[in-house]
Amino acid sequence: LAAAVYGMNPLFTLPLYEASMDTDSVLFLRYLIAVPIVGLMAWVRGQRFKLQSKEYLPTLLMGVMMAATSWTLFKSYNYMDAGIASTILFIYPILVALIMKIFFKEKLKPLTIICLIMATLGIVLLYNASDGASLSLIGTIFVLLSALTYAIYIVGVNQSVLKQTPTLTISFYVMCIAAVLFFCKLGMGQNLLLPSHWYMWGNILALSVLTTTVSFVCTTLAIQYIGSTPTAILGV
Repeated sequence: LAAAVYGMNPLFTLPLYEASMDTDSVLFLRYLIAVPIVGLMAWVRGQRFKLQSKEYLPTLLMGVMMAATSWTLFKSYNYMDAGIASTILFIYPILVALIMKIFFKEKLKPLTIICLIMATLGIVLLYNASDGASLSLIGTIFVLLSALTYAIYIVGVNQSVLKQTPTLTISFYVMCIAAVLFFCKLGMGQNLLLPSHWYMWGNILALSVLTTTVSFVCTTLAIQYIGSTPTAILGV
C-alpha cells in the first residue's frame, strides 16, 4: 500500500509545477496539511505524543532525512522525465541491503539476494528514455540522493530506539520537522506560491493524504513489523 500511493507523487506534483508552483512551496503545503491529519489519527488511536529524551535526536534525524528525500525527488522532476526519475528511485532496496550488511552485519539470505537481482532487472526493463534522450546528470544526482536518504530513513527507523515508538507518533514529528524545514527554506528570501486555481488544491490534498500520510504511516508500520530490507524490496 505504501509503495502504491508513494508512486503517485508525479501524478499530483507535475500539474502543480505546470501551474507555476515551485518545489519548496509544494512540499511545505504538503507537510503542513499532513501534520494535523496524522495528529488527529494519533489522538483518536490514543497514541502518546510525548517523546522520551532518547527519542529526540533519532526523530530529528529522521525528519531531516524525510525532508531531504522529498526535496531531492521533487527537484529531479525539473530536470528529467518523472517516470524515469521514479524508476531510478527504486534502487533504494539495494542501498538498504548494503547499509544493513556493512553497518549492521545483517546476513543476506539467498532469497534476499535473488529478490534484489530481480528488482534491479525490473528497473532496467522499466527504463525508457523518450525520443532517445540522454539522462540529465543533475536530475540523476538528485534522484540518487533521494534514494540514499530514503534508504537511511528506512534503516534508521528499524535500527534505533524508534523501533518501539508508536508509528503515528514517529510520523507526526517527522512531518512536523519537514514542514518547519521547508518553512525556513521559504523564509530565506523566497515567496510561498499558492495554487493558481481552486481545483489545484485537490493535488495538494492528495499529496498530503495519500503520498504523505498513508505512505509514511504504512512504510513505518512495515519496517517495524518485517524489517528494513524486506520493506524496501516489497516497496519496489
